[in-house]
Amino acid sequence: MEENKNLQAEEVKTAVAAPVVSGPDADFDWDAYENGDVVTEQSKEELEKIYDNTLNAIKDKEVVEGTVISINKREVVVNVGYKSDGVVPMSEFRYNPDLKVGDKVEVYIESQEDKKGQLLLSHKQARATRAWDRVNAALESQEVVKGFVKCRTKGGMIVDVFGIEAFLPGSQIDVKPIRDYDVFVGKTMEFKVVKINHEYKNVVVSHKALIEAELEQQKKEIISKLQKGQVLEGVVKNITSYGVFIDLGGVDGLIHITDLSWGRVTHPEEVVKLDEKINVVILDFDDEKKRIALGLKQLTPHPWDALDPNLKVGDKVKGKVVVIADYGAFVEIAPGVEGLIHVSEMSWSQHLRSAQDFLKVGDEVEAVVLTLDRDERKMSLGIKQLKADPWENIEERYPVGSKHTAKVRNFTNFGVFVEIEEGVDGLIHISDLSWTKKIKHPSEFTQIGNDIEVMVLEIDKENRRLSLGHKQLEENPWDQFETVFTLGSIHDGVIVEMLDKGAVVMLPYGVEGFATPKHLVKEDGSQAQLDEKLPFKVIEFNKDAKRIILSHSRVFEDEKKEDKGEGEAAPKKAAKRAKKEEVISTPAIEKTTLGDIDALAALKNQMEAEAAEKKVKKAAKKAEAAAEEENA
Repeated sequence: MEENKNLQAEEVKTAVAAPVVSGPDADFDWDAYENGDVVTEQSKEELEKIYDNTLNAIKDKEVVEGTVISINKREVVVNVGYKSDGVVPMSEFRYNPDLKVGDKVEVYIESQEDKKGQLLLSHKQARATRAWDRVNAALESQEVVKGFVKCRTKGGMIVDVFGIEAFLPGSQIDVKPIRDYDVFVGKTMEFKVVKINHEYKNVVVSHKALIEAELEQQKKEIISKLQKGQVLEGVVKNITSYGVFIDLGGVDGLIHITDLSWGRVTHPEEVVKLDEKINVVILDFDDEKKRIALGLKQLTPHPWDALDPNLKVGDKVKGKVVVIADYGAFVEIAPGVEGLIHVSEMSWSQHLRSAQDFLKVGDEVEAVVLTLDRDERKMSLGIKQLKADPWENIEERYPVGSKHTAKVRNFTNFGVFVEIEEGVDGLIHISDLSWTKKIKHPSEFTQIGNDIEVMVLEIDKENRRLSLGHKQLEENPWDQFETVFTLGSIHDGVIVEMLDKGAVVMLPYGVEGFATPKHLVKEDGSQAQLDEKLPFKVIEFNKDAKRIILSHSRVFEDEKKEDKGEGEAAPKKAAKRAKKEEVISTPAIEKTTLGDIDALAALKNQMEAEAAEKKVKKAAKKAEAAAEEENA
């Protein structure tokens, strides 16, 4: 039994010592060792050196690779080839649920020995240290890295890349707009590192950059195969106010709003919807800028080609107003087929008006085809043609001499434009407004929008214009004035207006006369003043020009000449004076009939009333001006 124990002891010694003394120490003194002799100091040093060479040389604060030798719920034991194993919390391996014994992992040497002599390791710190090195290398080499999308954040997503939290902007997720970020949470995706801020330890990654690189190659291949007129299937990627972007499978094209439909389109959303699959035709493309112009309406025949071949000028059509402007309205009589109704074709009236006065967008209208050009695809329409032209039988409806009521439309310095009915206009010349009043501007006589009685004087059918008169509704009083205001007759008058060249004098019957400054000198040498009543002698009477020239000075000057007349007998002077007084006092009796006197009396009353009204208005204006001046 004892021999067996000794034999086992020797085997153990041999097994332990064998690897130590192999090689150059093959001549080890086993007998001395077996007898318990102490190993020499030199041999001990050599043994320690050989043992140390079997261990890894590690330093604090560095990253090394180790092997997982055991795993439990709380920790992972890792062998890094040191004299003792290190322990790493299991929580640091949450990102890797497939971790198993034998896996190689990187750890950070926090301390070779703690108070308990334990080797302290950190896998999280190792990942962070290695991650920054790898992230910087990935940015320089444009390497594609994998990352885990952890959660959403403002403006994008948070991605775990090599243990570092990187930011993925929403615009860098995909080449097309992303409406729901949540579908990417929890996914492992490939990214490119596009930006690193070392000061703030920020990393920005992009998934879109990878897609764009692929798409760029696809785009080159697709564009190289494109042909004008080619029909492709695409998906509506984005809708804007000016058009629709279509994804053709790696390359985008634009359908301009004008190429969506032959008809009017207010917004592209009326024609297509987002993510809708549609067929499009290639209209044009640019190899350098890689822009592709697409069309949708070109896949259907042009509406003008399908227009009724029997439609001709003069036919009536119905349609809806789709666009309106000051100069006219566009009416769609069929999808994509429009005609213009110019504002001049909306009414027979010659007044300048806007199309909005007649129509508005959405109105259903009936019109007459005025012009039709199928080659140019243009059509003009009219709605006034649905009514009879008021000038066709103008001579029958408004003969010369007929009386009518018209509406004042506009003024000019020389007259008043009036409208008798829609489309029938006329002009009242300023000289045809009144027999007796001196009118400087039509606004003194009437106002725009007022009704006025007129008489047709002349018809100009070619220019569609009537010459009208207002004063012609009454008899010409100057036929009677000719017998009253004879040359040399004297009449009392009131100065109603002072001018540079003279004064306007109101005579009996509301007639106005004119006196120059030299004829306004009174007998005492002073000058006649406004509103002064004086006797005036008629020195000129012009019936055609309706002009009466007066003189106050001649009244007393002629009397003096008569009194100083030489060789004239007193009885003869007395007879002549009596005859003169008789002419002045009864001018109408000698030269007119009794009926004429009645007419003149009525006319006098009317003219006096008008003169009084004019004076009241003038006084009111002066008072108003004085009040304004006082307030100012």
